[in-house]
Amino acid sequence: MLSSESTLSVDGTSTLHDWTVTANTISGSLVKEANTLKKVTFKVEVGGIISERGATMDKKAHNALNKEEHPYVLFSATDIDFATGEGQIISGKLTIAGVEKEVPVTVAIIQSGEDIQMNGTQKIILQDFGMEPPTAMFGSIVVGDEVTVKFNLSFAKQ
Repeated sequence: MLSSESTLSVDGTSTLHDWTVTANTISGSLVKEANTLKKVTFKVEVGGIISERGATMDKKAHNALNKEEHPYVLFSATDIDFATGEGQIISGKLTIAGVEKEVPVTVAIIQSGEDIQMNGTQKIILQDFGMEPPTAMFGSIVVGDEVTVKFNLSFAKQ
């Protein structure tokens, strides 16, 4: 089960300033059998994604992610060879705003007893998931199409 110590944030740019949003509601699980990750999943509640720039930025992010129709960002991977250390690749299905894509994610995996931690960063192109970069001030401020997801996921044995 994903522990409360887990974090996930998204960094991006715009024509005015750089920005960060933080996922405050994430859940997930990991099933490991011998040297195979049978299943790795995590889910981010779109409504729990909050920025340091206030409610207007939050609303734009939620609208871009199509919160009403697709309230979660999802990742799921199955049957992956398990190894610890830097540079491990986990390929899985990432669903954002209702669009699912197969993505390889490079992670550092640390195992401590039965607990497993996965850390990394992943660049995402918004338009690859059918998302138009948000704008403000009648189009004079435009968000960059590429964002960087930073994650530190701690899976603790139940």
